[in-house]
Order: sequence, then C-alpha cells, then structure tokens
Amino acid sequence: MSALLPIDWGKLSPLRLKSQLVAEELFAGRHRSTRRGAGVEFGGHRPYVPGDDLRFLDRRSLLRHDRLMIRQFETDTDRALYLCLDASASMAVRGDKAPGAKLAYAALIAAALTRVAIAGQDPVGLSWLSADARPVLRAQSGRAAFERIVQRLETAEAVEPLQGDATAFDASVAALAHQARRGSIVVVLSDLLDLPTTAATSLAGLALAPRALVLVQVLDPSERDLSFSGKLRLRGVEGKAMVETDADVVRATYKERLGEHVAKWRRAIEQRGGRLVCAASDDSPVGVLRDVVEAIGQVRR
Repeated sequence: MSALLPIDWGKLSPLRLKSQLVAEELFAGRHRSTRRGAGVEFGGHRPYVPGDDLRFLDRRSLLRHDRLMIRQFETDTDRALYLCLDASASMAVRGDKAPGAKLAYAALIAAALTRVAIAGQDPVGLSWLSADARPVLRAQSGRAAFERIVQRLETAEAVEPLQGDATAFDASVAALAHQARRGSIVVVLSDLLDLPTTAATSLAGLALAPRALVLVQVLDPSERDLSFSGKLRLRGVEGKAMVETDADVVRATYKERLGEHVAKWRRAIEQRGGRLVCAASDDSPVGVLRDVVEAIGQVRR
C-alpha cells in the first residue's frame, strides 16, 4: 500500500482564512472582466463547433462566406472551473525557506481560485493526480461549494509513489476529462517532478478545444535555486535514488537542466493552446493568483 504523507501547512494555515485574504487582495486591484456567452452585448465571432447552440449561428456569415460562425456576446454566463492538484509524494516537500509544503501552497492557490470563481457565480470542481483513486468533486457553485472544496484540501495527503505508475496517472487525467466538459477551464497544480514520462502528453490533452488548460508549476525554493552549500547527499522523495554532489559545483548545470525541463512542458502545453505559470512556494500567493487569472483569460480568448 502507498504511504500517505500529511501536508506540512506551516504558515499557510488556516486555509479558509488565508485563501479569502488572497482572493480579496486580488479583487482590490481588479477591474471588471468580460465573459463569452449568450448575453446582450455583441462580442465577436468564432468558428462553429458541433454541439453549439444553433440560435447563435450567424446566417449572414454562412450566406456571404459559406462558413459556419457563432456569434459571441459579453455576459456573466457560468463557466465551470476544475482544479486538479498533484498529490504525489514529491509535493510534500518543504525546505527551510518555504512557508509550507508544495501541496499546502498549491492548496492555498486552489482555494483562492475557488473563492474568485464562486464570487463570479462560476461552478468549481476538484480532482487529484494521485496513485490512489480519489473521486472527482463535480463542479458546483455557491458558498457550500467553497466549504466543500476547502474541506477536501485541508485533509489532503500526498501519496507515494506516482513516477512509475503511468496507469494511475492516466486514470486520474481521464477521470478529470470525463467531468470537465465543453467550455470548462482546467487548472492543474503540480511540481512537474517525478511524473511518468508520458505525463506532459497526457495533461496537454486536457487543452483540446473547447476546454481551456492552465498548468501551474509549484516548486520549493530549494528546488528552484539549489540553495545549498558544499557537499551534500540528496535522496529522492519518490523511489530510492541517492546522489552525492557539491551544490556549488553543479548549481549552474542544475538550473540549466531544470530550465530545459520546464521548457519541454511549456512547449507541450502551449502547442495545444494552454498556458504554463511557474511559481515557487515562497512567492506571493496574490501575485501567483493574478498570473493564473491572467493566463485563464488568455486561453479563453
């Protein structure tokens, strides 16, 4: 059976209060945003996709250009947001400079996003990337939905391992894809470390139209900077790998390899129309939340 690692919350608890404060700081500097749907103010065209409401088919465009186009309008129509958190063992890491574990930080961003979405009357759902089968919470709106999601986040545990279990990883992605239907926005929070080799391709599939995908990489500051000195022994959180090295000697090469790893993920996601947001668990959660909201706006356009 897989080992369960409880979240080291550190300074990130209590989640309910912290997430509300983060969301409120975002709202303080936020202007009204527009949403696409069936409202009253015309907002442009997009190509017809099977399943679209034929009431909004632009017949003039069909007659003039022999193309099926859908009229869009500015509105406050709901759009389901699905949050997916990586719950593999590596997400339990917390270095000396981090306020909490990576999974705790990801949970804070997820809870704040939930608060923002529900304030806009959008339904929110929750799922996991994990070695055990965790049910997907269907998207719901309202105060009760916020409480339900925060409760699940507060009791979350990391599961070991996931790296060598492509079947479990793909099953997690498939369960999310089944729930996140047409028009859904999917935000995945993961360190992108110790995942199956096919993980980038599998997650990128979530960006297939008409779903929108934003992937948020969350690293511990020590992982981002290799902020150690001298000789050290590193042990893999997932698996039994052990490495002895000199941090000062290998730091430049380490950062180069990490940059290549992130670039590979960015290409995989952006080729499908998604966006990648990079963060560390000592970053301002308000700034990261703002970056995620902006990325969501980009993929929705």
